[in-house]
Amino acid sequence: MTEKIILLVEDNPDDVELTIRAFRKNNIGNKLIVAKDGVEALDYLFGTGMHVGRNVKELPVVILLDLNLPRIDGLEVLKGIRQNELTCLLPVVILTSSAEEKDKINGYKLGANSYVRKPVEFDKFVEAIKNLGLYWLIWNEPPPMGK
Repeated sequence: MTEKIILLVEDNPDDVELTIRAFRKNNIGNKLIVAKDGVEALDYLFGTGMHVGRNVKELPVVILLDLNLPRIDGLEVLKGIRQNELTCLLPVVILTSSAEEKDKINGYKLGANSYVRKPVEFDKFVEAIKNLGLYWLIWNEPPPMGK
């Protein structure tokens, strides 16, 4: 069995560090791949750009996707994920600070599995990561990938 990978798509280094700390605090030891923008996320998933040669059948068990990203925003990344046969079933959780109703609507229309607002307080953020980890890494049964 291969290791369960989490792909975190986040451009803010403070939020990346906060997520890593929250994972550690909750004993979530999965391999975490960080993409700093939308292009890097799609390159990782499809084995292009700086990720040429990566085994694209080794997909993350869940993608934590910020919306406000440089180069290609989160909604465009989500669209790219859903349009590709290899990745169209991947669980994608939008993890963002945006409370915009249009972002929620567009996220779900494009196929997001969940929309979670990042709590500002560290303790609440840790709790949110704990719950996300429990659900997406333990309770959820992902679709078969790479078939």
